[in-house]
Amino acid sequence: MLKEEAMATILLGCAACGASNRIPAGRLSNRAVCGRCKARLAGPQQPIEADEALLEEVVATSKVPVLVDFWAAWCGPCRMAAPEVHALAREMQGQALVLKVDTEAHPRLAERYGIQSIPNFVVFANGRPVLQRAGVAPRAEMRRWLEQSGAAIR
Repeated sequence: MLKEEAMATILLGCAACGASNRIPAGRLSNRAVCGRCKARLAGPQQPIEADEALLEEVVATSKVPVLVDFWAAWCGPCRMAAPEVHALAREMQGQALVLKVDTEAHPRLAERYGIQSIPNFVVFANGRPVLQRAGVAPRAEMRRWLEQSGAAIR
């Protein structure tokens, strides 16, 4: 998973030249270019670990739908869902963002969104939650949530 950097920036690798690019979290859904070779950066290929500040910034500024996976390390179903969430982030690269929130590390976020069982998925569009589902879901279903939310953004 990608780690949050200081001042809410994310490191994205360039597929063309391999350079690391520091992208402000609020601009993850923008069309960024590599600082070295000027190739277009496609966006995160992995879920991004989020804390309160990063989640708020990404959700408020994203021009694409955002899927947030609320999970915990001790949760068996969360571990079962993790490969599907990772694959979804790769599949939806540039079309949606995928964040992960550890409910043990960030209980206030779980409380704010009424998370009572995990895994729990919340889809945000236009800065607000538009769908929330608890339990393991197949990747195709999660993709459908994002695609339907993306259509609402356009």
